[in-house]
Amino acid sequence: MEIRDPIVHYFQIMLLISGYLCVSPTLVSSIGVNYGQIADNLPSPEHVVPLVKSIGATKVKLYDADSRVLRAFANTGVEFIVGLGNEYLAKMQDPDKAKSWVKSNVQAYLPATKITCITVGNEVLTFNDSTLTDNLLPAMRSLHGALVTLGLDKQVTVTTAHSLAILETSYPPSAGTVRKDLIPYVTEILDFHLKTGSPFLINAYPFFAYKANPKQVSLDFVLFQSTTGVVDPATNLHYDNMLFAQIDAVYSALASLGYKKLPVHISETGWPSRGDEDEVGATPENARKYNGNLIKVMTQKKGTPMRPNGGDLNIYVFALFNENLKPGPTSERNYGLFKPSGIPAYSLGITGNGVLSNTTSVGAPSTSISNPPPSAPPAPTSTSTGFLSITSGAERTCNNFYTLSIACLSLVVKLLFLH
Repeated sequence: MEIRDPIVHYFQIMLLISGYLCVSPTLVSSIGVNYGQIADNLPSPEHVVPLVKSIGATKVKLYDADSRVLRAFANTGVEFIVGLGNEYLAKMQDPDKAKSWVKSNVQAYLPATKITCITVGNEVLTFNDSTLTDNLLPAMRSLHGALVTLGLDKQVTVTTAHSLAILETSYPPSAGTVRKDLIPYVTEILDFHLKTGSPFLINAYPFFAYKANPKQVSLDFVLFQSTTGVVDPATNLHYDNMLFAQIDAVYSALASLGYKKLPVHISETGWPSRGDEDEVGATPENARKYNGNLIKVMTQKKGTPMRPNGGDLNIYVFALFNENLKPGPTSERNYGLFKPSGIPAYSLGITGNGVLSNTTSVGAPSTSISNPPPSAPPAPTSTSTGFLSITSGAERTCNNFYTLSIACLSLVVKLLFLH
């Protein structure tokens, strides 16, 4: 008789009875998720595999090259981006050290674990650290050279993730430009991407825009719920959410430097379910709407107004878990789709097979704020229920399932161990 892992099955059953199957399904397309581990209470990587599959994620981004994670996901088909921290940039300029790192942290796990990309550093250009900035591109080149030497450059690319703060102008999207002081560095990095075929990564958080100015930024617009939206006066393109406006500002900024066709991937975006008193909008309901509506858009394979076919747009949700040891404001520890126990932090209407409801609500009506940022055209008050509509009855049904799951938890655990 097969011996089953009771903890894994506990996670799977909790997903089923906590409201994830109280909907009629429509298949979800590829989803990417960031798997951070700055915590002391997370489940083992083996127990994370079914959680990743439960949201239909086929791509995972790590901030390191954790051997436990890479082994646990062997033969799952999940694509991995592995990371190399800012503290390693100087060391990786040495070709021998770069080759040793690639052999130990990438080649050793191929082909069982599908590693497709290495991110070198994170948001380096906006740290205002000249040493880090000067070390970034040489480290990227050295790692790519190691991949070439090992015959892996056709299956593994090298890139780095940038903060949206590299932009000097981001509105309207067609006026997007790179900060003047960063243009020399960004241009060299773009040349590297063009020569090696690697994507340009950007971390984009509409939450920060709303938090900074909640009286002037429409909540519906940042949560993918505005139906009227805004129009770029230069292109006449219509935007119904802030994230796509931010992405197109990046496209414009790259085009202004002569790089019109490079793929841009969103390496991080998300919304916290909890925050400090001054972190306006950090609530479970808003996190549910943002991430749920984002995933809904992803399932439609919908591109931005500037690149409508969406073929090269990859988005990685931040993050898989709430991470209790992250420094900074409360929000930093509450971006997770899951609690460390494996229970969803809030319902996204996704089933245990990576299926998204087309009848369950991700966006109930919210109080929107009609005044836009000073430099933006008006984002009108919206009475829209968003991309997905949910009835109070459906919510109550899901809540009843969750209540039931807690009430019968001890029985579930007993049954798992009996089997």
